[in-house]
Amino acid sequence: MLFTLFQTAPAVALVWLLAIIISLTFHEFCHALAGKSLGDNTAEEAGRLSLNPLKHLDPWGFAMLLILGFGWAKPVPFSPYALKHPVRDSVLIALAGPASNLVLTILSGLAWRAFITTGLVSGTSLLAAFLILLIFTNLALALFNLIPVPPLDGSRLLEAFFSHFRLNRAAAFFTEFGPRLLFVLVILSLLTTFNPFGFIASAAFNLCNNLIGTSCEAQLVQLF
Repeated sequence: MLFTLFQTAPAVALVWLLAIIISLTFHEFCHALAGKSLGDNTAEEAGRLSLNPLKHLDPWGFAMLLILGFGWAKPVPFSPYALKHPVRDSVLIALAGPASNLVLTILSGLAWRAFITTGLVSGTSLLAAFLILLIFTNLALALFNLIPVPPLDGSRLLEAFFSHFRLNRAAAFFTEFGPRLLFVLVILSLLTTFNPFGFIASAAFNLCNNLIGTSCEAQLVQLF
């Protein structure tokens, strides 16, 4: 996806890649920051309490992102045994990632309105492209990670539910088969016309439209 875009529109591909790296890095950093603030130093000791992208990017996940348009970063480690309230705090650490993407989304939207609607920057400039892609990327990343399937962040909510009601068998089934289900869905989306994650792009574009007050898709069409 991005690899192909580099051949047709290299400048746009570069700013999109930058938006992805910033989004992933801040997402993982905020997981580590939340763990640290809740008393767990595991991520900090692993060198993950950092805004250096090299600390968070997974080589294979990054390569797949460039080639197929779907990738991943290194998961941030944490120890529930170091937390005062393991179930609750595990959920808070997990949700810190999507929350960080929403913060970047809002800041990017405010910047877009400040630069574009005031006429300081052209809507077809690379800065405009960067801000729109940053908004869309962060919204997509937040929504995708809220899917309640392991190892995505949203799965911590279901784990907390299972733990609260002592549904041990359900939790074990969920932990074992959740990642397999996610893998199958990803393969289907990459190799067939069936896209189980299509709703994420639709929701991200709708939210982006509301945030900037115009069509994000129309803005991107001008760039590609």
